[in-house]
Amino acid sequence: MMTSYLRAASGRSAGLFAAIVLLCVVSARVGLTAQSWHAQYFPNVELTTHTGARVHFYDLIKGKTVAIELIYTTCQFACPLETARLAQVQDLLGDRMGKDVFFLSISIDPAHDTPAVLKAFAEKYHAGPGWTFLTGKAEDIELLSKKLGLYSTPDPENKDGHIPALLIGNEATGQWMRGSALDNPKMTATMIGNWMGGYNTPPAVKMTSTTTPLKLTSGEYLFSTKCSACHALGQGNKVGPDLAGITHTRDRQWLAKYIADPDQLLKAGDPVAKELFARYKEMRMPNLQLNADQVADVIAYLDSIRSATSK
Repeated sequence: MMTSYLRAASGRSAGLFAAIVLLCVVSARVGLTAQSWHAQYFPNVELTTHTGARVHFYDLIKGKTVAIELIYTTCQFACPLETARLAQVQDLLGDRMGKDVFFLSISIDPAHDTPAVLKAFAEKYHAGPGWTFLTGKAEDIELLSKKLGLYSTPDPENKDGHIPALLIGNEATGQWMRGSALDNPKMTATMIGNWMGGYNTPPAVKMTSTTTPLKLTSGEYLFSTKCSACHALGQGNKVGPDLAGITHTRDRQWLAKYIADPDQLLKAGDPVAKELFARYKEMRMPNLQLNADQVADVIAYLDSIRSATSK
């Protein structure tokens, strides 16, 4: 069995965090008896990797600890952020990637996402050993998504087209759990490396505790959860540009429009949006679906960082 999807939400409380941990632990324990989650359950459909190799799905996960997500490279909403989050998890897991931990990113738009397109997409996120991007026949991918519990029923009201969920599991032990692909990368790395990797494996991430509660402004929280996977503040460019001083170098009204609706600015031919799209290897700025107050809070936080560093 898998846990219910835990939707990412702003303003998480300590109680919700504890509930997430409890759900994951219970899921792991239940999974120990889920012997049906092996070859007789997973379809061994043929897929093609981003390097052009032909593989079979079950062969990729057999005996391994895996994290599986559904993506499509033209997504304007959650996909860029969820893949950037997984890139952060990759960095946290370090040299365990490709040895005892593996990531699978499966395209739900195989007509567009050829191996060459997926290879370029993987390179944008600095995907290393152990991280495979996959495409295949549309009917096979739909079957997989349903079997994995990642399928989203088409919904005209959902512009994204799918739910940013992450399936984490250990095929050998039968432990499986599902969570948000947008969650804190340290928590995700711990779930993958510590809980799913078995109890004899080294810790993936050292978790520290503190008695001092975090005091974040709305803008700081939004930046840390929505923006920091792709943007740094004074440490150099990441997937996207470093945003230190951005409120000084960009017009405030333009910045607000771009944060609120980047895809519309690009579609309208805005010269700055087009220049950024070209400079960062055609990486789309995701539409984070922030309201006007949230956009203002993010800009205020970015302005406070600029003001602090200029003193």
